[in-house]
Amino acid sequence: MNRTTVALLAALEAVIVVAIGLAISLVPLTVLWAAQYHLAADWFTFWRASADIWLVGHGVNLTVTLDAQAAATLGLPGAVIPFQVTIAALGFAVLTAGLGVRTGLRAAETPFRLTGAVSAVVAFAVLSAAVTFSAGSAPVHPSVWQGIVLPPFVYAVGVVCGFGFAALRAERDGKDVGLSDRGERSGQAEAPQSRGAVLSVIAAATNRIPPMIRDASAVALRAGTGAAALVIAGAALVLTILILGNYGGIISLYEQLQAGALGGAALTIAQLAFIPNLVIWLASWMVGPGFAIGTGSSVSPIGTELGPLPGLPLFGVIPAGGFSFGLIGVLVPIVAGFLAAALLRSRATRMHDLHGTSGLLVAALGIGIVAGIELGLLAWWSSGAIGPGRLHDVGPNPWLVGSIAAAEVAVAAIIGLVAGGRTRR
Repeated sequence: MNRTTVALLAALEAVIVVAIGLAISLVPLTVLWAAQYHLAADWFTFWRASADIWLVGHGVNLTVTLDAQAAATLGLPGAVIPFQVTIAALGFAVLTAGLGVRTGLRAAETPFRLTGAVSAVVAFAVLSAAVTFSAGSAPVHPSVWQGIVLPPFVYAVGVVCGFGFAALRAERDGKDVGLSDRGERSGQAEAPQSRGAVLSVIAAATNRIPPMIRDASAVALRAGTGAAALVIAGAALVLTILILGNYGGIISLYEQLQAGALGGAALTIAQLAFIPNLVIWLASWMVGPGFAIGTGSSVSPIGTELGPLPGLPLFGVIPAGGFSFGLIGVLVPIVAGFLAAALLRSRATRMHDLHGTSGLLVAALGIGIVAGIELGLLAWWSSGAIGPGRLHDVGPNPWLVGSIAAAEVAVAAIIGLVAGGRTRR
């Protein structure tokens, strides 16, 4: 397989990823156009709506301008004044990043991995720009620079993660792996001068870091990411239980909306796109700060104050009096920090042998910082404005989530590292 073939196949895969993301909303809207409007309406109106949905799913801000009649029909206070929708429907971003991981894994298996990755990201960026420029309409205007930058960034993050997974797999199998192309040349070995120079610069910079900080950072990155993943997994499990337990109430809200079959299908797709947001909100609740659904509202372990909620049946999982499991959910980040640290038994023993108790303390602090940064970033990405007025403030406070999560995980990680090291010895 030559370089051109790898680049073309990677670009084709990026086209497919964009097509899948757009089709999730475009196909139901096209069915609506055919069934309800009998092909008489302008189809490009539905295309622009699908493009707006796809862009919002990747964090692109929309500026909405409604006339007085439309604002009165929706019943949203303050909707006459132009407002922004800044919340991301993260289901689309998760899908794009997941397919980006697949692209990265495929590219890593070829002789020209860097060419494949760059070709895929560039093709995705070109399509994202085309979608952005075609999405503008009179009532809704997406942010042009965000539409050009953010969707390719999400896809590129997935590609990089795919390279990381491929490197871990190659390391486990004892193979050499790198980010540069490794095309074979007739009768000649690959010239490693440029790659060796880069590696030597990285090694020199790394050697300047104190050994204890360097070793603790390696432990912190793995365990902190593991702790954050465990918190998110716990929140996803609890959300699943809440949906099953409140299934009757959710169906009742569907019936009250009387959206019909097509409207109900579109509403279900929109809610599926918001499920990752709800998972992160529930994780923020477990950490402690909770989240808001409108200015002045609060859903946290110490109390719940809710105002009028947006008409999404999925919000039926949020009880007006708070969750019945109370403060038990707060134990999840503590248990996650303990387990993530305790599972690194061999590294904990090595840290203790080389740097003593101070090394374990630095590693535990690093674990808390990494977990706090990751959970704080997720909280920031899942929050924003969903409408005018009080709906300008929806989601968790990322600074509170990050700082409190860092403290909880760090304290639990100290116990986990000490316990792991003693058990190993």
